[in-house]
Amino acid sequence: MKPFMKLLTVMVTVIVIAACTTSPTGRKQLNFFSGSALNSMGAEAFAQIKQEEKVSSDPELNQYAQCIADAIIEVLPQEYSHIEWEVVVFESATINAFALPGGFIGFYTGILKLAENEHQVAAVMGHEIGHVMADHSSERLSTNLLISAGLLAADIATSDRSAGQRAMIMAGLGITSQLAVALPYSRRHESEADEIGLDLMARAGFQPDQAPRLWELMAQAGGGGTPELLSTHPSPDSRIRDLTNQIPQVMPYYEERARQGRLTRCPRPAKLDQMHEEEA
Repeated sequence: MKPFMKLLTVMVTVIVIAACTTSPTGRKQLNFFSGSALNSMGAEAFAQIKQEEKVSSDPELNQYAQCIADAIIEVLPQEYSHIEWEVVVFESATINAFALPGGFIGFYTGILKLAENEHQVAAVMGHEIGHVMADHSSERLSTNLLISAGLLAADIATSDRSAGQRAMIMAGLGITSQLAVALPYSRRHESEADEIGLDLMARAGFQPDQAPRLWELMAQAGGGGTPELLSTHPSPDSRIRDLTNQIPQVMPYYEERARQGRLTRCPRPAKLDQMHEEEA
């Protein structure tokens, strides 16, 4: 191995070890970026989205989303519950929602209409907040950075090959990195966010058995295509199965809230049904 490559290997190894963190589910993860940097990126991204998308001024829809968000925020770990989360409803038929580092939640009217009740909206909101709690944005950025560094090192290491050989090697490595690293991370992130979200909604007093039902509706809405929120793996069937299997673990939190008479009530606005009928 060339001296430069040896030094690069050592440096990358040290950096990776130093950047290892643990997610809320106990999974080891790669995290090169600080919370403040991610929060700044989240704020910038949210501001841009609000400029590009139509923000709903409907007080009833905004109150509905805020009610569900408040209940979930209340049961978040202190690190996240003290944040003044901004919740915005966007007027769009897009079946999607998101949460960004720094305390930003966006919901599209499309998914509010699709969800049959507040429990299903809470499942989505818990899932999106779960992505933030597990630092998935940082992990994706860190993984992409590591892949780029690896490809750069491979390019340098094959500098003595012909241009054709280097192109074939780099193309193969690029495909392999996506199949072996990037896509599995994506599937793992979605499954982990589902797990965290189910826990949060149960602790907040929402019915956890509504989470699998939400993903059934999402799969049905896909028809021949795939809703934006389902554009990554795992498949709807796997996701529904996993959530169903996890319900017994979180049901005690919901049952405790029920015994205390503290179940969350955020009635679904009737206008969502009207909007759905008008589009049908």
